Parts: sequence; structure tokens; C-alpha cells
Amino acid sequence: MMKQKTVHIYSHTHWDQEWYFTQSRSRIYLFNHVKNLLRVLEENADFPCYLLDAQSSLIESYLQWAPEDRERLYKLVREQRLLTGPWFTQTDMLVVHQESVVRNLWYGMEIAAEAGHAMPLGYIPDCFGQGGNMPQIFRQFGIKHALFWRGIADNTLHETEFFWQGDNGEQVFAVQMPWGYHYGGLLDETPETLPAFLNEKMAAIEARSQRQHLLYPHGFDQAPVRENLPQLVRQFNECDPQRHYQVASPLAFVQALEAEVAGQARVLPGELTEGKHSRVHKSIFSCRADLKQLNNEIEALLVNTLEPVLAIGRGLGLDYPARIVADIWKLMFYNAAHDSIGGCNSDATNRDIHQRYIHARDLAVSLLELHTRLISQRIPRDEEYSFTVFNPLTSPLAPQITFEAWLPGLPFTLRDARGRALPYVIEEQQELTAYVLNQTIRLNPGKPYHKPEKVYRTRLTVAASELPALGYSRWHLDFSADGASWPQQDDQRVIENASYRIEVDADGLLTITDKASGKRYPRQMLFVENGDDGDSYNYSPPRDDLIVTSEGALVAASRSGHDLSQSLELTYRLAVPHDLNERAQGVTGGSMTLSATVTLQQDALIRFDVKVDNQVLSHRLCVHFASDISARVSHADQLFGVVSRPVALSESLQVWQAENWHEKPIAIEPMQSYVSLHEEQHGFTLHTNGVREYEVVGERFDTLSLTLFRTFSHMGRENLLYRPGRASGESVVATPDAQLQGELRFSFAWRICQGSFDQAQHGRVSKQWLTTFPVYQDSDFLNGRLRFCLADQPRDLPREYSLLNLPAGPDDALVSVVKCAEQGSGIIVRLYNPQRDRAVSVPSLTGARFVMLDERTPMVARQQLNRNDVQTLYVETE
Repeated sequence: MMKQKTVHIYSHTHWDQEWYFTQSRSRIYLFNHVKNLLRVLEENADFPCYLLDAQSSLIESYLQWAPEDRERLYKLVREQRLLTGPWFTQTDMLVVHQESVVRNLWYGMEIAAEAGHAMPLGYIPDCFGQGGNMPQIFRQFGIKHALFWRGIADNTLHETEFFWQGDNGEQVFAVQMPWGYHYGGLLDETPETLPAFLNEKMAAIEARSQRQHLLYPHGFDQAPVRENLPQLVRQFNECDPQRHYQVASPLAFVQALEAEVAGQARVLPGELTEGKHSRVHKSIFSCRADLKQLNNEIEALLVNTLEPVLAIGRGLGLDYPARIVADIWKLMFYNAAHDSIGGCNSDATNRDIHQRYIHARDLAVSLLELHTRLISQRIPRDEEYSFTVFNPLTSPLAPQITFEAWLPGLPFTLRDARGRALPYVIEEQQELTAYVLNQTIRLNPGKPYHKPEKVYRTRLTVAASELPALGYSRWHLDFSADGASWPQQDDQRVIENASYRIEVDADGLLTITDKASGKRYPRQMLFVENGDDGDSYNYSPPRDDLIVTSEGALVAASRSGHDLSQSLELTYRLAVPHDLNERAQGVTGGSMTLSATVTLQQDALIRFDVKVDNQVLSHRLCVHFASDISARVSHADQLFGVVSRPVALSESLQVWQAENWHEKPIAIEPMQSYVSLHEEQHGFTLHTNGVREYEVVGERFDTLSLTLFRTFSHMGRENLLYRPGRASGESVVATPDAQLQGELRFSFAWRICQGSFDQAQHGRVSKQWLTTFPVYQDSDFLNGRLRFCLADQPRDLPREYSLLNLPAGPDDALVSVVKCAEQGSGIIVRLYNPQRDRAVSVPSLTGARFVMLDERTPMVARQQLNRNDVQTLYVETE
């Protein structure tokens, strides 16, 4: 008799590389796990396949300690019995940079392919929600199917299969595992109870799926391989007359189900972040703000500055240090894994994460310095104090740049490559003559060189003249005249530039006048502090909360300024509860000092730098900016595009308690770098260089709230107001480091925009704001122990250089990255549509071919990108 159902059992382990345990412990047990797995697969020909969590980093890690097993492991991968890829690590998709997600897949698939086979399945067993543009990203790596757990409520989708449509319109066939990857982790081997066990397990699956093909995931966290699984499956088939059981790969199941569906399945669009049956921890975006800030800082350094400078170097004939770049990215990928970037770990694990960030940053900074130096020392030099100034962006710009230089303490004029004087300000300087000159190494002592009488470490801010696109120019010091400006300070409470006038009100809030419209916007920059009764996964307000704001808490105000910018220096002292017990009693026995610097430069961004002395416990700090827009939706950047989200989840809020949702549906949302409230002809935008979390608040939903930080006492806690029931993580793991005691710093910017959303070019503004413009001082007395000593090189490079110049208007595609191609000698230019409503143009580049995100598969050339489209160009440089 033909059985009616086919149950696909995929055997696997979900291998968190760190969590409540450290990576060191995980690696030791992984070594044991893989060694045993190789034996089991080799000795049991009837064990068809095993999934090693789709993370190629696991096999890379194992082979570092067991290189003698390389061919054994590769043979099993080639035979598709040991399944790995497409990921390097199981990355987050909501708060890491779009390039991080792409490179995670690129390196993951390369490692797996080198081993013999990369599994082409978007396998996402445990990430806290699914990014809205992932279908497009998957398809550009040749992945047409996805399998995941979290993010869909049964209100939205009762069945398990659907077509997941990305925000650009592309689709993958997807299957949700309603009860997770661990649903079939335990298997009853007792003959007497086995039939009832199977019926119970299958009944729940069949209640959600009417299909012939069913999925039974067999595994759990750090699960050992079940060597007798083939024998157990034979027992299943003997005792169950209704169902046929087989061990299979998850991709084989998804493909079989797709064939059965034959195109007749529902379509679900965009990001998937519902927490009814699977917690998505939406406020995890602000957990361990210190680590989130390091992540964002290093991502920006890599993508916006280092990789473009390396591309400039390749254009000039320098070698591309591919393995070094890969090592930096891999450090970031370990930290981008869902628990790691989430911060929902033990303190010991988070210290490891912090150290990886420091290592990645040091490597990136040092590599950037080396390559700016290798270029600088080959440019003709007529002046001893010469500076090479790099523009990593693809259009000419005249930015304001702050950098460190070693100067003689004499009056000077700073001149550009055409001899024009550049306005500059000396921010600070320190005399270090003996220290610096004692470091100098003269490889040829007979060669004349300039030895300054004094050396000052100097921080300069310069209003640059236009810099060549994706290239460099040279500046030099002219000692015939003094062009310096010095900061001045007074007690005034008003600053202004061509775009804004900012006044400090008596209550400590700001009133911002937008000069383009003449409108005044009061009650800006309101700091709001309240309790956090949550844990490392979820913010949750206390049942007895006390909200404290900065209104009326201003204790000092001054103004500083110079020719290039003006700043307000504001100090607030908030009386706040010391802990949750005081908060419940309405007692404010603690104090929080907060310093805010509000700066106007010569553009339309209002910059904020905030310093907090945090000495209290279990609380959250946000900053509010008010608009005159009663919003129904917010607009934020996501992976390669813009996502519009409702400001309140009204329907879900009405039913979540009656339906026993695992989490309260909240509209605390992620972003890549900005969030905007916008009407047809004006809008308000917050740009962040820190925590990527926001909420639209206020009775009229007219106020943008940016989370600065939140603190808590334990990895997991039970029965939260926003998350009823069991603890997430480990409730016995205390996390005193997560209280973030001490000084905390934050940077963000506010902008009032005229015109349409697309005319405001939010993505391009963020890109420029988050880009560092490197400056390298080319002076002989600095060659030595201070920087390491390099030999002289022929000065045969041009004095100015531009590798690539692309248009930068609202109708033009925005560059995600310019980087060296990983294969061949070309340059990768990745473009996307950053606009909400309009298509954008793809530039015409000589020697360019259209490829997918994998950098090799050809695509049909196109002149325009529609909403949320991404396009990679491979540009030949020879």
C-alpha cells in the first residue's frame, strides 16, 4: 500500500559558536563533534547526509586543528553527505551592514565550494527575524529556496510554505519551521511507545500542512550525531502505516515541496519580524550599545574607506592584500552571528566579542595607513610638510576633514595642489619634539633631510577644496604667511549657519529654526530616561516605572566656534533612580550627568556628540526629536534599499494577549543608518553612527526616538511585561558588564529636509557622513620607529589621481562599495537604489560587465534600478 505522506528527516546540529559559553569552549566541543561526525558518515553508508548548520566557518575551524582530515572531510562534502554553506556564520540580517551580509555569503560559499559543494539553500534556523531584501540577495548567489524558523505568525500564514517576495519583487520559495529547528531533536527508541510518539509529533505538523511532503528537523543546539538514525528510520517505517520516513537534505525537502505546490502558494512580502510563536527580540538592536557602536564604526571603516583606498591602490598597480581583508571580515562575521551581534551572551563571551572588534579595527587601521603610505611615498614631493588627502567616495567632494599632523609650531598657510589657501583650525596641539625626533631612522645618513626644531602633535580641521572622485590630492604647508584660526568660546546660547538657527531654551531644550522654510521647531533634543526590567534579549519597561527627562536639568551652557563651525556645549544633571527598586518607589537617589555638543558646520546636518556618565542600573536612555508630521509610517534604510513601516502595530496589539503571543508586538525598529518621517514636501531625518534602533512616539506619532543605550542585570529574565513566560537565554547568568557603568559616548545627526523624500537623498547623506577621509603626512622625519621604517621609493605616481567618477544626483544609483574584485584584477562597483519612489540610473562605465553579488555570474545589462534593486559591476582595470 502506497503511503500518503513522506516525512523528510534532516539530521543536523545548530552550532552557536558562542552564547552563554565562550568561543573557546565551543571550538573544543566542535572539534570533537566533527571528528566523530566524519567517523559516523564514513562507517555508515546508509547515513545519507548531515547538515553542519550551513556555516562554512565550522569546517574552517576544524581543519585549523586537524589539517590531516582535509581530504576525508572534502570527500564527504563533494559527495553531499556533509552539507555546509552557504553562510560563513549564521548572520543577523537587520542591524549589520548590507555588505557584511553579502560578504558572509561570499566567503561562506567560497569555502564550501573549495571543499566540494556549497548548499544553495537560505538556511536560517535561529536568526531574530528575516530581512526584507534577502530574497534578492539569495537569488544573486544562485539560491532559490529558503528555510527558517522565526518571524511569521499563524495569523499571517497558517501553512508552512510560501513564496517570499523581497522588497525589489524577486522571490524565493520558502518554508517556515513553525516549532523551530529543534522540534525533532529527541527521538523515542522504545518500540512500545514509538507509534504514539510519532503520531503525536506528526499530528502537529499535519495540522499546519496539508501537503504530502513534510519536514521533521532532527537536531538541536550542539546536538551529537545520532549514529543509529538510519536504523531508527527503518523502525519508523515499520510501525507507521500512513507515512514514509527518509533521511534527506533540507534542500531536497524544500525542492520536493515546491514541485508539489506547483506554483500554488501564497506570497509574503518583505521583512518578517512577527513574534507570536517565535521570539524575535525586536529591541535586541540596542543591547550592549558599546559593542554595537564598535561594530558600526568598523563596518563603516571597512566599506566606506579601507576597501575604496585599496581599490585606488589597485588602480595604481599596488597588490591587493586579499587574505588580510578576508581575515578582518571573518572577525566581523563571528561577531555578526545572531547571538554575538545581539549581545545576548555571558559577560565572558561579550569580552571575547569586544576583543575581536579591537583586533579587526587595529588590522583595518594599520592596513589603511600602510596603503595610504605606499601611495604617498611615490608621489612627487616639493615640500617637506606634504599631505596626501584621499577621497574614498565616487564623486568629487569638498568635505570638512579633521586629522592629526606632526607640525613645527610655526605659523603657516595650508595650500592645496593648485596653491589655493585652505581655511583651517588648530583644535589642539601637544609638543612632543624629543619623542618624535628620537624615533627617526635615516637609512642613508648622508642624504640631506629636514629636521624640525620643534614637533607638535596637532589636531587640524580643514575645509577642503574639491577632492578628486575616488582618488587623492596633495596639500602642503607654506610658512610665508599665517592662515590659522583658533577656537573661541563665550556664554552665548545661539548658533547658526546658512541652514539653521539653534537656540537653547530656558528649560534646556532646543528650538531649531529651519531657514529654508522659516519654521521654528521647539522641544528638540529631549533626553528621556526610564527603567529597563528586561534582559539581554528584550527591553521591557518595569511595571512600576518612573520616567525622567532632561527638561529643566540644564546646569551649564556655553558656545564655542571658529570659521568652520559653531558648537553649543550643554551639560545636564538628571536625578534618576539608582536601580529598579528605587524606581518602583519613585525615589531618585542616583544622578546621571550628560554632556551634549551640538555642532553646525557648513552643510545641512546638525551634529550631536553626547557623553554620559552612567552610574545607575537597569535603565534606558533615548533622545527625542519632534516634528510637525503626524506619521502613519516611518522610512528607514535596510539592506540595499528603503523600508516603510507602520508606526504602531494596532491590529496585533489588540489580540496579542488573548492569543498568547510570545512577545508583545512593538514598533521598536532597526535601521542601517537613518530613519525619516516625511510628507510630500518636507521631512525630518535622524542619522546614526551608533545604535541602529528607533521608535516613533507621541500621541500624534510625530516624534522620532533614537535609543542611545539600555542596561540590565541578567542574560535572561522571566515574565517580562513585553515578553511573558519563560526566560530567553539563561536566567542564572548575571551580566554586570551589561550595566555599562562609566563613560558612554554617542554620535548622531538631525536634518530638516525640503522637497520630496527622494530629493532629500538620505542614503547619500548618510554615506558621506559615515565616511572617513584619510590624510597621510609625507615627511622624512616621521620615517622610523614612530611608524615603522620604509625604504625610499621612486616618486612616479601622479600628483592627483581619480580612479572613478560617478554622478551623484537623486536620479543616480548610490554606491554601496568600491572594492577590489576577489578574483581577477578588476574593481567591483556595487550600486543600489536608495530611493523610496523612483528608479535610478546605472552609470555607463568602460570595461564594466554586469554580474551578480557572487562577482562572477553574468547578468543582463540594465540602465535603471528599480526600488530596492542592487547591481554589481565588474570593472576591468587593465
